[in-house]
Amino acid sequence: MKTKFDEYLEFPCQFPFKVVGHTDEQLIDKVVAVVQKYAPGDYRPTSKPSGKGNYQSVSITITATSKSQIESLYQALSDIDTVRMVL
Repeated sequence: MKTKFDEYLEFPCQFPFKVVGHTDEQLIDKVVAVVQKYAPGDYRPTSKPSGKGNYQSVSITITATSKSQIESLYQALSDIDTVRMVL
């Protein structure tokens, strides 16, 4: 993955992720479990259902320490079975 995170960010920094997936009561737990592997910490993610209730978004902010950490997290969060996209 070729990104320019290192050109635009000064590490460490606060970095938000928004994970959008099919409605799943365990999505928040799955997102937190993945984030804990790459950026251990105490998180309080927020979740919001889509208008029709088919999807939900989970927002979580980490303290990012490197470009590779962000890239790894994007990939790992995308690999969650019910996730449709990571912003």
